[in-house]
Amino acid sequence: MNLLYSNDKKGAFPPSWYAATAHERPPAPQLRGTARADVCVVGGGFTGLSAALHLAERGYSVALLEAHRVGFGASGRNGGQLGSGQRVEQTALEKLVGEAEALKLWELAEAAKDLVKHLISEHKIDCDLKPGIAHATFSASETAHEHAYVEHLQSRYGYDQITALSGSALAALCPSPRYKGGSLDMGAAHLHPLNFALGLARACDAAGVTFYENTHVKDIQPGAKTEVRCDTGHLLADHVILAANGYLGKLNRRVAGRVMPINNFIAATEPLGEEAARVLTRDIAVADSKFVVNYFRLSSDNRLLFGGGESYGYRFPDIDKTVRKPMAEIFPHLKDIGFDYTWGGTLAITMKRLPYLARLSPTMLSASGYSGHGVGTATQAGKLMADAIAGAAEGFDTMARIPNTPFPGGTALRTPLLTLAMTWYALRDRLGV
Repeated sequence: MNLLYSNDKKGAFPPSWYAATAHERPPAPQLRGTARADVCVVGGGFTGLSAALHLAERGYSVALLEAHRVGFGASGRNGGQLGSGQRVEQTALEKLVGEAEALKLWELAEAAKDLVKHLISEHKIDCDLKPGIAHATFSASETAHEHAYVEHLQSRYGYDQITALSGSALAALCPSPRYKGGSLDMGAAHLHPLNFALGLARACDAAGVTFYENTHVKDIQPGAKTEVRCDTGHLLADHVILAANGYLGKLNRRVAGRVMPINNFIAATEPLGEEAARVLTRDIAVADSKFVVNYFRLSSDNRLLFGGGESYGYRFPDIDKTVRKPMAEIFPHLKDIGFDYTWGGTLAITMKRLPYLARLSPTMLSASGYSGHGVGTATQAGKLMADAIAGAAEGFDTMARIPNTPFPGGTALRTPLLTLAMTWYALRDRLGV
């Protein structure tokens, strides 16, 4: 079974609110026969599109291969949150890699946000970019931890766009009875992820990138020219970039051992009208402190876009039930609200919830495992790989130095072991410990 085809119709976007409000882009042809390029990019999400764009702007001939449509995967389905920092807190990074390296990773994360904002401005991408993400906590101890972390970012990193929120201040933004406090980061942002991806694709079109959609990569063979073998043809390239994230499958064993696909789910309610003020009083996004994070925001037409719940197999569960349960916990008054759209998507995680960037051979680079923090990190990873191919590898090497151990049990046992671990974390969430 292949995650590329387990839950979705071939060559079509899932029936999400994002797809229903996307700025359509005509499909590209399949690869037929033999093609050539300086660089072959495998995967048409944020990573691949960013890599292709930055390489084409440097004068490389670039071919991008996508098994479905550009923006089909996690890049076109996610919560649209452009968060600050890396996926884990800076205090944890300081312990993991040391303060000097943690500072470099913070600076790269700030550059990632700036890159997304610059690309949207430079290429006039209409994707509803708005500032502000709140982090909401469930207990006094979590709130104290969050406030201490805000102070750490302010004093250690000079980050002045984040503020601590008391319980009443958080409730003034998000009137849920469950939250006890948190923080508000106005340097972070949220956007329409599919329209951002499609906007990047149009920028790639203008820069001369060649797209092949509905073209499934089956095998990659190294040689004087790397041969990328597809279901309908093959492509010869000097360099290959693997940018398929959770859909990489078995294309590379080293990556597969360290990057695991999981599924996450979102629902879009019917329009809330005046009731929207009982969800959010400002046009910000929210992510909370549960291990399996709840994340939400209002759409441009006043729907609640609520993400929650995970699964670890190939088939998606009942998405309505999966999302409605955590949503009703946060907003009890919406427990019977109608869902106009529900969808799932496959992202990828690593053991340490930090991205895995690797030079797999002298001519092959890979970036994946963004662990739910991909809007900025994936876009930046594409640029870092483009820079590395062009001979400026400092940023890529910094990210590649992040320790990333394989999942225990290899690809055969990682799913049952993760399921066991996640059951424990879900129990902790329910018990509030």
